[in-house]
Amino acid sequence: MSESAPVFPEITVLSHSDTHAELSLFVPEDLHWFKGHFPVQPILPGVVQLDWAVKLAARYLAMDTSNATQIEVLKFQVVIQPGATLLLTLTEKSAQKFTFEYSSQTGSHSSGRVKLT
Repeated sequence: MSESAPVFPEITVLSHSDTHAELSLFVPEDLHWFKGHFPVQPILPGVVQLDWAVKLAARYLAMDTSNATQIEVLKFQVVIQPGATLLLTLTEKSAQKFTFEYSSQTGSHSSGRVKLT
C-alpha cells in the first residue's frame, strides 16, 4: 500500500446522537482502493463501503463492531466514483444491530443492516 494514498474519506459530522449519525464523506480521487478497481473507470469496492460503515459505527455510535457477524439486506445500487461527496447515515436499531446508507444527489448508492453478536 502506498504511504501517500489515503485509505479513508474526508469526514464532516453533520449530525450526531447516541443512536444516529449523519456524516458527509468526500472520497478523494487518489484513494488507495481505486487502484486497479477498475483501471479505466475506478469505483469504490463494496467491501470498502462495508468496512467504513462498520468502523464509523464504532466511532460515532459507540458500538462494539469487532463482533460483526452478519450483513442483512445488503444492496449496492449506484457505483461510487472518485471525487464523490456522500451522505452516510448510521442508525442503531438495537444493541446488536445498526443500519447504514450511502447516498448523494444521484440517490442511494448502498445500504444494509449489520448484525453484531
